[in-house]
Amino acid sequence: MERRREFIRKVAMGSAGLVIGKTALAIGRTATAFSAKSYRNIIGANERIHMCIIGLNGRGASMAGTFAGAKDAEVACVCDVDSNVFSKALKSVADAKQVNVPRTEGDCRKVMQDKSIDAIYIATPDHWHAPLAIMGCQAGKYWYVEKPLSHNPREGELAIAAARKYNRVVQMGAQRRSVPVLIDCISQLHKGLIGRVYFAKAWYTNMRKSNFLKPGTAPSNLNYDLWQGPAPRMPYQDGLIHYNWHWFWHWGTGEALNNGTHEVDVARWGLNVDFPTRVSSVGGRYQFNDAWETPDTQIVTMDYPGRVSLMWENRSSNGRKIEGADRGVIFYGDNGSLDTDGEGYKVYDLSGKLVNEVKPAAKEDNVQGRNTASPSLGMDSLHVNDFLDAVRNNRRPNCDVEIGYKSVVAMQLGNIAWRMGRDLKIDPSNAHIIGDPEAQKLWSRTYEPGWEPKV
Repeated sequence: MERRREFIRKVAMGSAGLVIGKTALAIGRTATAFSAKSYRNIIGANERIHMCIIGLNGRGASMAGTFAGAKDAEVACVCDVDSNVFSKALKSVADAKQVNVPRTEGDCRKVMQDKSIDAIYIATPDHWHAPLAIMGCQAGKYWYVEKPLSHNPREGELAIAAARKYNRVVQMGAQRRSVPVLIDCISQLHKGLIGRVYFAKAWYTNMRKSNFLKPGTAPSNLNYDLWQGPAPRMPYQDGLIHYNWHWFWHWGTGEALNNGTHEVDVARWGLNVDFPTRVSSVGGRYQFNDAWETPDTQIVTMDYPGRVSLMWENRSSNGRKIEGADRGVIFYGDNGSLDTDGEGYKVYDLSGKLVNEVKPAAKEDNVQGRNTASPSLGMDSLHVNDFLDAVRNNRRPNCDVEIGYKSVVAMQLGNIAWRMGRDLKIDPSNAHIIGDPEAQKLWSRTYEPGWEPKV
């Protein structure tokens, strides 16, 4: 396992004054003050943490209720570029019995300037995740960002550097990291429950339908220019917003990062590995001949140092379950195997005989693998509470930005391998691509002028 200090040195090369061009409004001029004052700004144990929820369609609206229901937290603001979605988030907050009604905001940059906001939850499209989080660090905010941490690997590196420079607590939404039964599961694996663990298979399945785009006009309730944000401008198309942007590289990262991140994070956690040495991927958009750019059928394989491998299998548009589950992970060791679908885990001997089963502690931990708003409200609450506790105690959360990055970059490399149509050789010290200049071009992206994130 790589030493933390060396890892940070590698990802922070070239650091100087973090700013996102002209779009940061006045944030860049005041950012350095937060670093110097960071320890004086730690939120006390008895103070309420004031949250802003950014990105309210689906996942964000659900999480607004989860934060509103958390002890000593208050959703003070809900923010989105689409004014039509405010009502969903406000209802979610009200249903959680929060007394104060959050204010609504259409421009995330104004949230950054609001000194009454302590922390931010991000459920925007993927192309906004890291740039917005970097802005949050500049503004002295703590942040919880949904997976994936970033749209591309370079943004992930910048997000880590920003979090460390400004001493901000950063949690990525890999909720399984906060589930007690899975924490116990991984601990047992590391203690040798099934011997030396050498392979993990992860998977995701769904029944997604076809998607076609056509030229259109952005509705008056949507600020499409701000929705695009850091991404170079493209004409509005009907059928893209609010969910189908996932399947287009300009804004999304495909099913690999949309859902694969969760199981691959658990698999990497159990294997106790950091960065791979080789990544490959096969698949395509097979079920339908439509507008999708990303694959609906995909296999990503990753080899790690120490004779360890990880495989992720996806079928976005074919609902047959694998091992009886929508999604899950199987670990293979030289003394047996272990599988988990996120709720509990089962242990088998080498012959495949079930020798132990550990079930979730509470019924609310039941996972609905294909629910896009919240596969598990119980998991959400556990991960939110861990984040809030980390903010109060100025500690690293269960899925700290570095941890999240290591899982996300593995899948980003899988997507790059698929787009290139060839295996990638990887430097296991920092995940950088070796000897493939064409593939390296996908390590980062181009930005709309003035929106370039820099550290």
